Amino acid sequence: MGRCIGRTDLAVDPRKAKRLAHRIRHTARQHGLPRAVCVSPLRRAQDVGRWLARWGWQVTVDAGLAELDFGAWEGLAWSVIAWTDVWAWQGDLLHHAPGGGESLADLSQRVQAYVAAGNDGPRLLVSHAGWINALLHVPVGCQHLAADDWPAPLRHSQGVCWPAARC
Repeated sequence: MGRCIGRTDLAVDPRKAKRLAHRIRHTARQHGLPRAVCVSPLRRAQDVGRWLARWGWQVTVDAGLAELDFGAWEGLAWSVIAWTDVWAWQGDLLHHAPGGGESLADLSQRVQAYVAAGNDGPRLLVSHAGWINALLHVPVGCQHLAADDWPAPLRHSQGVCWPAARC
């Protein structure tokens, strides 16, 4: 059933990090983007940034790109987290802070602040599935979000273009 991984700072397989770095280089070339990328402070994102830096890219670490903080649930097997706590989170997916960490509303505010601060054109980012899903699936001003509306996590190295109209 897996583990609850948000801000748990895990390394990624070096081959996967290099593969994603290659995909980012390809995307930048394809779209004429500058050789610059912002990465989450978590090791699994910074590992990708280190490859890009080796190839002469400007890499900026930005705490605003970090994954959702699951508080006391971080790193635990889902099977050991009390289901009453999980159900409480599902009952108020947007405002409940799982494990006493960060709510999706808080994450969404952080994501929207990051997006609002970047009015200088397209940016390449290395972030996390929760962060990206908050960008794509939590509308600004959202007051309720049903657990059934939350999408499955993105695959590792899955690229996303936002807003889609610019892709």
